[in-house]
Amino acid sequence: MIISVSRRTDVPAFYSDWFYNRVKDGYVLVRNPFNHHQISKVSLSLDAVDCFVFWSKNPENMIGNLHIIDNYPFYFQFTLNPYDDKVEKGVPKKSKIIDTFKRLSDKIGPNRVIWRYDPIIIAEAISEKYHYKYFEVLASKLKGYTSKCIISFVDFYPKVKKSLEKIGAFEISDEDKIRIAKRLGEIAETYSLKIETCAEKIDLSQFGIEHGRCVDPNLIKEISGRDIKDEKDKNQRKACGCAASVDIGAYDTCLHGCIYCYANYSSRVVNGNMTLYDVNSPLLCSSITDEDLITERNR
Repeated sequence: MIISVSRRTDVPAFYSDWFYNRVKDGYVLVRNPFNHHQISKVSLSLDAVDCFVFWSKNPENMIGNLHIIDNYPFYFQFTLNPYDDKVEKGVPKKSKIIDTFKRLSDKIGPNRVIWRYDPIIIAEAISEKYHYKYFEVLASKLKGYTSKCIISFVDFYPKVKKSLEKIGAFEISDEDKIRIAKRLGEIAETYSLKIETCAEKIDLSQFGIEHGRCVDPNLIKEISGRDIKDEKDKNQRKACGCAASVDIGAYDTCLHGCIYCYANYSSRVVNGNMTLYDVNSPLLCSSITDEDLITERNR
């Protein structure tokens, strides 16, 4: 199994001790987000895990204990955007995040730290020129610390539409996406960075920008030496090219407070779930009840 840690929340930033405890115990319990009382028991043994794919905006808390998973294949999808605290309310200052990115890369290698410039938002105070300027600033600082950048354009999900409109954000046309991607591709080439897209339908191959696979079986094979079953993840959007994985996170548990986030319903719900956090629990921000049904998940 490929284990996603996690698209639903930032485990490395807020729950790394819980994750390491789950590895030590050899399993994790995961609630079905669409059927609350259905729980999967997922093995985290060396034999069961093909790779851990971590998703984070600030994995600083994980770095000191990475030796716990030395025997496992793993890599990071590391989001580093140019936004201030009006957009990413709980994300530390960029200078601190850049330092964390570099330290992580020094520890595990640049091929295992993928830079995500994601999502691209265009708003009254966030122009195309703003992106070109700060993408180059970030690319220059990350040169040599990563070899790939994944980009995507913001989606106006119903739950985030009002928050995005409050900052004057608007939906980006295909024509604008092509122009923006072309320029970002030119900048990336200057810093020896390959650009790929995440779950974007638009074809940008004319600029050397291919459809990416954030959960990438080829990279996992390179890291692990194992043959990985290349099966598309049916639980993701149609345009997503990711290989199938098992997500062990939980929605409504991320404290970054990004206004574009689809994984949180509200800060009130997040804060309520945080009161349930137990570093020793097999469930993230939850506990087992008499109504729960637990089943083993083999893949």
